[in-house]
Amino acid sequence: MERGRAIVRVSVIGVIVNIVLVVFKAMVGFVSGSVAVIMDALNNLTDVLSSVITIVGTKIAGKAPDKKHPYGHGQVEYVTSITVAVVILVAGVTALVESGKKIVEPEAAVYDAAALIIIAVSVAGKLLLGRYVKAQGRKLNSEALIGSGTDAMLDSLISLSTFVAAVVSMIWHVNPEGWLGAVIAIVMLRSGVELLMTSLGEIIGVRVDSELSGRLKAFICRYPGVLGAYDLTLHRYGPEKIIGSVHVELPDDMTAKDIHALTRHISEDVFASFGILLTIGIYASNTSDGEFATMKEELRGLIVRYPEILQMHGFYVDTERGLVTFDLIIDFKSDRKERIRDELIAEMEKRHPEYAFAVVLDSDISD
Repeated sequence: MERGRAIVRVSVIGVIVNIVLVVFKAMVGFVSGSVAVIMDALNNLTDVLSSVITIVGTKIAGKAPDKKHPYGHGQVEYVTSITVAVVILVAGVTALVESGKKIVEPEAAVYDAAALIIIAVSVAGKLLLGRYVKAQGRKLNSEALIGSGTDAMLDSLISLSTFVAAVVSMIWHVNPEGWLGAVIAIVMLRSGVELLMTSLGEIIGVRVDSELSGRLKAFICRYPGVLGAYDLTLHRYGPEKIIGSVHVELPDDMTAKDIHALTRHISEDVFASFGILLTIGIYASNTSDGEFATMKEELRGLIVRYPEILQMHGFYVDTERGLVTFDLIIDFKSDRKERIRDELIAEMEKRHPEYAFAVVLDSDISD
């Protein structure tokens, strides 16, 4: 809840600053006849709209889970970011069209000292605002704020370019307005596309961050008895809610009571340290016979022949059923996953005809 209030507070500050800049830049643009300044003001107006959308989206995303939405409403933040991106793209297209008209039919712009002062102040204002909003976005893990902050910092460069163009126009009577407006539009379009792709990626589902995956697996493996952590899957239901699962490899002589205590302890500690709701499954590891270790090494020797195989885990020999099971992670790019599996099974059954082999092809979803 505190996070939501903080995001709203930052967004309100952005709204106030950008409204002031829109008013003054629009005045300068219309008085001087500068399309670049007018486009710059339009860009700031989209920032106002973006901040308002962020505020509304944050309010909705902060609603408590209900029967219809048991995972909460956090995904609304990504929808908010997509809406912001669309607003930026529409403004960028509009700016590009208007700038194109000015390139074809250029009109002289007339600036005075007051106009230059206003533009210079806007440069400093947008730079400070952008750094503040982006820093708060990272602190609060808000993609919408990070996008708004990045956009504001780009705006400061755009305003600086406008200032330079005004000085050039005053001194050398050269009119670069249309071309500068086109550059501004392209920057806006690029910013919108990047924000759109990031937000769509989060909704579709992106790969688990390598740094987080590594830290989480190392954290789990530090517990006595845990021989490995595999199949880590994390799903985001908004920036602040992550639910996932993982398999841990444990000695096969552990009792259900011991496994219950251990996995419960791990899941509680993971939530306390990472804020992740983690369901823990298990793989058994043979502890009773060295023959199985030799068989496992034989399998590893075969696996090195296939560079597409990224990992083998979950190896276990069930003597009562005469069954050997293990999982393979094969690169997404490989088009012969089933063939590799079948070849490994055939070779291992040839070497150990007393056993059947069952292999699961896992997806390469985390490092």
